[in-house]
Amino acid sequence: MRALLVEDEVLLRQQLAASLREAGYTVDEAPDGEEALYLGREFPYDVAVMDLGLPKMDGIEVIKTLRGEDRHFPILILTARGHWQERVNGLEAGGDDYLVKPFHTEELLARLNALVRRSAGFSSPVVKAGPISLDTSSHRVAVGDVELDLTSFEYKVLEYLMLHPDEVVSKTALTEHIYEQDCDRDSNVIEVFIGRLRKKFDVAGGLKPIETLRGRGYRFVAPA
Repeated sequence: MRALLVEDEVLLRQQLAASLREAGYTVDEAPDGEEALYLGREFPYDVAVMDLGLPKMDGIEVIKTLRGEDRHFPILILTARGHWQERVNGLEAGGDDYLVKPFHTEELLARLNALVRRSAGFSSPVVKAGPISLDTSSHRVAVGDVELDLTSFEYKVLEYLMLHPDEVVSKTALTEHIYEQDCDRDSNVIEVFIGRLRKKFDVAGGLKPIETLRGRGYRFVAPA
């Protein structure tokens, strides 16, 4: 999942970015409101972490502008503003949740995980499709009682497909959701990950949950 992290405090931003990447997120960082607005317009994020007290453009204005332009990805607000009215303003501007500084990183990660899965229509951290289960908290995938050994990028591809079941997902969309903006991208790497996933599902239970639609992309279909 791709996350936009907007925070002007350099040390805090670096620490949060490292924690998000360790948790499996692809992260783009913005130190001010103008950069946040640019990135939010240009890239397809699954979630954002937005500080309110930003240089150049206030976080509230960034959120209002993105929502006004139909950018619907969930936004978790970070704020040092403890007054209840400030939190209400953030939520009414289009934020989906908030944390008041200081906070525990574990809570931030749990809230982000909940926002991502709920925006995809799932209430439980364990996403199930037939005998396949994917735990978005532990990043474990199993077919029945057989746990699959996936690389981090194989997991990212599968997670995105399972959170968008029966949707046609293009190779470009998958690439944008698992790689950061300045990363070199091999045009064939998605095919490699899909091929590996198919082999592992076949070995685990003879399953074929990932369809290829020629010229369009891939679709995850829950096995019976």
